[in-house]
Amino acid sequence: MPKVLLFSRQPLTSRPLQEWLERPAEDIVLITTPQAVVGAETVLASCFPQHRLVDDYHSWSTEQVAEEAAREHGVDLVASTSESDVLRAARLRARLGLPGQDVASATAYRDKVVMKQLARAAGIRVPAFTAVDSPQDLLGFVEAEGLPAVVKPRSGAGAEGVAILRTAADVTAFLGRGRTSDVPYLPGQWMAESYVTGEFFHVDGIMHEGRVVCAWPGQYSGGLAERIRDQLHVGSVLLAPEDERTPVMLRMADDVVASLPGAELPLAFHLEAWIGLDGVPVLCEIASRAGGSLIGEQFERAFGVHLAREGLRAQCGLPLGRSTRPAAPSVAVGYVLLPPGRGTFVPPALPCPVPGTEVVLLREPGAQCKGVEHVGDGVASVLVQAETAEAVRKLLAEAMGWWHDNTVWR
Repeated sequence: MPKVLLFSRQPLTSRPLQEWLERPAEDIVLITTPQAVVGAETVLASCFPQHRLVDDYHSWSTEQVAEEAAREHGVDLVASTSESDVLRAARLRARLGLPGQDVASATAYRDKVVMKQLARAAGIRVPAFTAVDSPQDLLGFVEAEGLPAVVKPRSGAGAEGVAILRTAADVTAFLGRGRTSDVPYLPGQWMAESYVTGEFFHVDGIMHEGRVVCAWPGQYSGGLAERIRDQLHVGSVLLAPEDERTPVMLRMADDVVASLPGAELPLAFHLEAWIGLDGVPVLCEIASRAGGSLIGEQFERAFGVHLAREGLRAQCGLPLGRSTRPAAPSVAVGYVLLPPGRGTFVPPALPCPVPGTEVVLLREPGAQCKGVEHVGDGVASVLVQAETAEAVRKLLAEAMGWWHDNTVWR
């Protein structure tokens, strides 16, 4: 059985890697943070005795620590669980000559300019876009394509750092915020693209060597960047098999995965796209990792596969639990993340009276909140199962109405 070096900054209390992998302790070298193992110290000691803790996980020094550990223990594979680790895992594989997703593939799935260049070359519709390596690049793009426009980090995730520019004043404000930005205003870091209107969708599944193994689409409640700007809820409902948009999105997933460099071991993927009035999908982005928020639980309830677990196991050389395409979800599933308000959180008494809904608090009563600060921010989640997608939408709307009427912000 191969020995694996695993990058993971996820808390062991919520992501039980030891249960997912079912591997002897001596077969896993875990690279993680002190914060990720709080409350799981016994698990760390017994299941990951060869671990390395790094204080500044996103620094370059983490890759040095990982390479030293990999060479010391003679690892055969490198795996990761988060999008921020995709490229560093690929770089380490290249250094050590190990199989798995290589740097070219990882770059295509992380760098949105490279991604869209390859997709456009394959005939897939993408927004007008350009790399923004200087103020002149952005000004020239706005002159050529007009407003509104979107500026985003080329390797961002979860709508991090995204700015929607609707006016000349917005352009000026973006250019002036460089000193306060978490992503530096340097060449290779930013891009601009035209603002796309349309319904917003995602496709999630498993891919291998440039083809989709299994996947299914869902429809978002709205745009992710707009959620942060307008302090909205975010949610998704899986599409019904008879929905005319289902084959459109599945075909797009096939085309996008085929257009980017593949990997020799299976990987989870998460694709986002719009469908406009003409019915043609427009690529937003694709990532070679499982979708966040409640998308994993949504997929698991419908198809019996937890994509984050499945993708990690595949990177570690374990067989796939599902290697065929589903014809339909076993049950219609949808979820909503309810947004934090501003002030002291006073939630309604649970359980939710709407039948078929599961409401889970994500913040403690009395918590001080400052509104939606990132795309996965929520004070509670609502998960619904029903016989049809339309029934799921109806129940979610009823649960959101109950929540709005009974939640207090002081």
